[in-house]
Amino acid sequence: MKKTVSLMLTALVMVQCAMAQSVPDGIKLLQAVYKNKSAKDVLQKAYDANPKDPQAIYWLGIANVAKNREVLSADGVAAARAIYQKALQDGVNDPLIWVGQGTIDILESNNINAAKQKFEQAITTTTETKGKNKGKPNAAILNAIGFANSLGGSTIGDPMYGIEKLKQAAAIDLVNPDIMTNMGICFLKTGGENGGEAVKAFQDAISRDPKNARAMWRIGKVYQSQNNKESLELYFNNAIAADPAFPAPYLELFNYYSNRDVVRAKVYLDDFLKYADKDPLNDFFYAEYLFRSAKYSESLAKAKEIEASVGLAAVPRLSLLNAYNYDRLGDSIAARDNVIKFFDAKLDIQSQDYELAVKLLSKFPGREAQTVGYLEQAIGNDTSRVNKLGYMNQAADLYGKAKMYKEQLFWLKKVAELKPDLSNRDFYFICDAAAKSGSLEDSKKFSADYIAKFPDQLFGYRFAANAAIAEDVDTTKGTAVPAVMAYIDFLAKDPAKNARILPYQYYYLASYYHDKAKDYPKTLEVLNKLLVVYPEDKYGLQVKPIVEKEISNPPAPPKTGNKSSGNTGAAPATKNN
Repeated sequence: MKKTVSLMLTALVMVQCAMAQSVPDGIKLLQAVYKNKSAKDVLQKAYDANPKDPQAIYWLGIANVAKNREVLSADGVAAARAIYQKALQDGVNDPLIWVGQGTIDILESNNINAAKQKFEQAITTTTETKGKNKGKPNAAILNAIGFANSLGGSTIGDPMYGIEKLKQAAAIDLVNPDIMTNMGICFLKTGGENGGEAVKAFQDAISRDPKNARAMWRIGKVYQSQNNKESLELYFNNAIAADPAFPAPYLELFNYYSNRDVVRAKVYLDDFLKYADKDPLNDFFYAEYLFRSAKYSESLAKAKEIEASVGLAAVPRLSLLNAYNYDRLGDSIAARDNVIKFFDAKLDIQSQDYELAVKLLSKFPGREAQTVGYLEQAIGNDTSRVNKLGYMNQAADLYGKAKMYKEQLFWLKKVAELKPDLSNRDFYFICDAAAKSGSLEDSKKFSADYIAKFPDQLFGYRFAANAAIAEDVDTTKGTAVPAVMAYIDFLAKDPAKNARILPYQYYYLASYYHDKAKDYPKTLEVLNKLLVVYPEDKYGLQVKPIVEKEISNPPAPPKTGNKSSGNTGAAPATKNN
């Protein structure tokens, strides 16, 4: 009997030791990003060995959520919720499981309030009530909460709340590097302006663990987003040196060099495939390499092979890769259909993908609204102000080419809101769109701003004069006179250069003063100025004697009941260019 008990105890200890080893191993594999399948297998074994262990339950749920490229799997989110619900039904009422449920609340429906209720309950339950740590929350719980808010895109979760909890965790646990790594990711979600804070957090993670390849890779990605070649290579290579079996930096370097040095890129791809999971999903990168090598038909064939193996839904970027290949092969219709299929799936869309969508769909008139819809997605998902401006300008350009000027003006005004310091080029296009769309208020506003910002540029005065003339189309009110005079003053600085345009501005003033204002002396003053600048001007020479005669011998006022045409015929039609 004693021997039997001893054997049972030994077996229990062995199971516990194996499980204790496998959960951390599974976590490490999960953090390697491209070893998710292996991580899930390890954590599944740990769960099967002890389905009531909170660590195994929690991390198995997280392993179901993640896929390659740290993308979230919709099916996996549902599977994770089922795992956590089963645990609670089985009596595993552990705070870590509550955090897992809160994580799913965020990922499934972005229900931040429901998630925070569970998070705060977990914090309260695990806060020490006595001893030297009295009043301190559990650092592991705080870290898990921060991790939950680090997942997904910039609109998912509450990264500032996550940062708050991670700072608390970092003050309690001075060793765990994952706390700082999760904090860095949360900072990245708050916007590009916090990239420096993110890098600092990742560097703190490295200070805690000098061999932390994941934090080094993350810093490399920040510099990659800035196209800082020297720094991105430094940190990606540091990550490789710290852990040669960590796949992620090899893939980043492959992507970086795929458009620059395809031979060098292939070396990094081979290393990535060597260390990443042997997964059909990773074959996608080889198909991408074939495209980069200009082997478009072979890339298409490989893509079809992958689709047959795991299905298009499992690798949504296959549709985009097909679009690239068809585009290079000259099949615009197939390229268009594939890019629409990719965007309709709304999975794993990256910032550079929108450029292809715009390029392909802009070839097909009538697709402007659909294309701009994709750009609106890009604007909503991208935290970079520079990128947002690029998307807005693309939308404006699309509508401009389609002669949809009201829509073009809408997007150019969006640009003006986000970019108060408009360039000369910006002002030109927004004034041009305002004029073509018939928006006089916008024409007047932006042309005035144009002149104020660039007083030495012709087009501000031209747009202002044209807007003023359009507002007083029959010259009855005379409200365009100040704008036309300002235009004349600018053009008169170089009369030889502006000989095609300047005379018509004088003609406009002469027409107004003569025909509408009936101010013949003022008309003569304008004609004299015209002839000083252009002594041979035929109109000035022809009309001046007529006006002088009218001044010396003014016409009799019209008799009562007679109608006056109001126009002596002395002034010609005006022309503004």
